[in-house]
Amino acid sequence: MDADIVRIYAGAQITGLKPSYVMELLRLRARGPMTITELARSLQLTHSAESQKVAAMRAAGWVRTTAGPDARSKKVTLTTKAARVVDRLAAEWRATEATLAEIEEEIPYPLSRAVTDIEAALRRKSFHDRIAEKLADDPAWN
Repeated sequence: MDADIVRIYAGAQITGLKPSYVMELLRLRARGPMTITELARSLQLTHSAESQKVAAMRAAGWVRTTAGPDARSKKVTLTTKAARVVDRLAAEWRATEATLAEIEEEIPYPLSRAVTDIEAALRRKSFHDRIAEKLADDPAWN
């Protein structure tokens, strides 16, 4: 599914963005600058994991860091690059969630069969095509 989301980004000329970065970008959009610790807690991740992800997002140009309230912390903020696309990413997130719900409606069974049945649903219509259809109707994406 991540590969199809990356295809959605590529089709929208959003390059260098990993789907795993989107929740952080949306959280920063909603709450404003946060320390790595605050961001990690808000996403229920470890500080170490979030620190590594922030470093990768900073290297890719999606966030910047500045000195935090004490010498050991850093504030994370969106870059201009991220701010330009974050509303579109929110639209993609909504479309992805709706697509997952749609797929779940197609699978009337115990979740132990989820992977096999989801793969079959995606063969009928790809995750990419499902998201793209929803985004076509969302003014925030267009």
